[in-house]
Amino acid sequence: MPKLYFRHGVMNSSKTAQLIMVAHNYRSQGKGVLVCKPEVDLRTQQVYSRALNSIPVDVVLLPDHPLHFTALDGVHCILVDECQFLSEKNVEDLKHLAATRVPVICYGLKTDYRSYLFPGSKRLLELADSIEEIKNVCVECDRKAIMNAKFYVNDNGRRVVVRDGSSEPDFGAEEKYQPMCWQCWRNAKLE
Repeated sequence: MPKLYFRHGVMNSSKTAQLIMVAHNYRSQGKGVLVCKPEVDLRTQQVYSRALNSIPVDVVLLPDHPLHFTALDGVHCILVDECQFLSEKNVEDLKHLAATRVPVICYGLKTDYRSYLFPGSKRLLELADSIEEIKNVCVECDRKAIMNAKFYVNDNGRRVVVRDGSSEPDFGAEEKYQPMCWQCWRNAKLE
């Protein structure tokens, strides 16, 4: 029976690289894969990994539109990148597809830089048949990273951790976000 999988990890934990490898493995066996990502992440029509190449996106998921994958013939797996930005409706539709048609594997962050669950991640935690953490270590110490620390550079040229602010997506990678353990994130000097 197909399942809905939620594979989450902090920044730089190889989530997208793993998605690309899963797509490669299916395709190397002659099996069809449908690669999706939410509309909010329109930086590119590719699923891009800093560690690997990129692959094209087949479907952009719109927040309020029901998913009608009627042409799933030959599709053996649906892979979703940046799933934290999915709407609750998207997650519910993916759960239905996973329960009735094909496995759906979602990759993304669990929490934002303030330590709050993303709406898509919250719904995935509620509905996923399998929840797996992709681990990473803190940039400041050797403990397990569980925080997506957001930084900015102050007037003195020093990187400062941000803990409060907007819940709106602020896209960026290593220049804005780093994985941290709770202790280092909590004890980081604020301006």
